[in-house]
Amino acid sequence: MLAAVDDFSVLRVAPFSGAITKFEQLITQSRRVFLLGAGASRCAGLPLMAELTAKALACPKLSTSDKAILTGLVSSFSGAKNANIEDYLSELVDLRAIAERRKDQNATLQTVQICGKDYPEDALGSAVANVKQAIVEALSCASDISVHRAFVRAVHKSLRPGKWAMDQSVDYLVLNYDTLLEDALALEMMPFSDGLDGGSIGWWSPSTLNRLDLLARVLKLHGSISWCQFAGETIARRTENKYASAAAGTEQVLIWPASTKYRETQRDPFAQLADRARQILKPSTNKDLVLIICGYSFGDSHINLEIDRALHDSDGQLAVLVFTSDDALGGQLKSWNEDPLVKDQVLIFAKGGFFQGPTHATSSDLPWWKFENVTRLLGGDR
Repeated sequence: MLAAVDDFSVLRVAPFSGAITKFEQLITQSRRVFLLGAGASRCAGLPLMAELTAKALACPKLSTSDKAILTGLVSSFSGAKNANIEDYLSELVDLRAIAERRKDQNATLQTVQICGKDYPEDALGSAVANVKQAIVEALSCASDISVHRAFVRAVHKSLRPGKWAMDQSVDYLVLNYDTLLEDALALEMMPFSDGLDGGSIGWWSPSTLNRLDLLARVLKLHGSISWCQFAGETIARRTENKYASAAAGTEQVLIWPASTKYRETQRDPFAQLADRARQILKPSTNKDLVLIICGYSFGDSHINLEIDRALHDSDGQLAVLVFTSDDALGGQLKSWNEDPLVKDQVLIFAKGGFFQGPTHATSSDLPWWKFENVTRLLGGDR
């Protein structure tokens, strides 16, 4: 059964019609970059973070040791606000690094204690790998890619006279582990690169991002459920699970959650992807830049810092358009909205209103924050 289509009538009258006009002007007159978070995959049937956490923790493939470690980590986050599987995985990666360092230095104490029980590096490493596999399984459910295909068509095909040309390449900064965007681009026959060469079996080759025939560059800043690393290798691979599991000594799925510490984010391909994203967010001397953010809750301090730096260094040439389910402004969005140096550059299309510096127009349950409705707006639906 088809999902109900949200009513756009409230967006056709002032003051919100004026906000839509600003949106259209910016995306048609500037170089476009999209930042997509987990909320952009919800319409396809993939779980949001709370559901992903529950599914990963309940994965039957987790060993008794894995479950004990996770139970301890969950209890250590007691009282934390919205702790999730990425927080637990980040903590686990950090603890593994401590145990590994002690082991490498031949320390007397080579274990790490979690809720009163000692765990060696190999048990923690096994838990890291198995938790990642649990995340992969949770994100490998049946999904409906139709909205993402419509999104790709709206972004890359000229649906209305006088709008953007199809040959203008677009950069996507993707925080999700799923492959919905890549699959949609391929199904719509849009030449793109994610930094890996080859086909369903691929390898990290960042020079592919420099090809001149690309319509899209997809930067998976936190990795992908289709990436792994074979034992004895340092490069990322793209491979189907049946091959990854058959490769003796395959180390891990290459995904790194938002709060993973410095050491992991300095490894390639993540270091190169982060550097390229930083360069992408710099406007060129003769072209304004617009960053459209969908489905992101601003929970990654590294990403927030890069956007903040880009805004302040842009000399007014960078506009940031944020589509958010928030009813009111808080955190990073409130900070930008009140910052006299960048407040006019940040346009916030919230569930509870439109905000741009001193310009505030509030309402209740505005539909524009949903990824499927951003897709409709990109396609000219008003």
